[in-house]
Amino acid sequence: MRSDYIFAVLLFIPLAVIQLTLVPWLSYNQVGPDLILILLVFYTLRVGQLGGTILGFIFGLAFDLISGTILGSAMFTKTLSGFLTGYFYNENKVEQNIHSLSLLLIVFLIGTVDSIIYSFFGNTNTGSTSILIMFFMQGLLPGLYSSVLALPLVVFYTKKMFA
Repeated sequence: MRSDYIFAVLLFIPLAVIQLTLVPWLSYNQVGPDLILILLVFYTLRVGQLGGTILGFIFGLAFDLISGTILGSAMFTKTLSGFLTGYFYNENKVEQNIHSLSLLLIVFLIGTVDSIIYSFFGNTNTGSTSILIMFFMQGLLPGLYSSVLALPLVVFYTKKMFA
């Protein structure tokens, strides 16, 4: 079980670098995927709600410190995302959740919630746009983008890959 956490933290480091350097180039109109969220959802579905909440806290705190954003914003949203993803955890259906399209649906739902709450903390320009446009542009689209990027996990995942 501890090897899961160590491996997740080791995967976090290159994903955080990619998130901060390459993802802004892939973003359109500040809508981009959240690679750290995909990793968090994947590991929460493997280890459970408590483990996902702890990983979310660690990932969020590390991302806040690395990125230089408002301290606590990513920490709160990733912790909440790990907690909410834990409701989809079932120890009898771990492989089914990870190796099916339900992973994409979970990433979409959690990514949408994560993006909305993160934009609430980080967006200072809320007065000029309507709430529906903000919900669509800063909630649904990043969640959809993240779930599309999680597709290779569903297609190429094997038990031996992360054992």
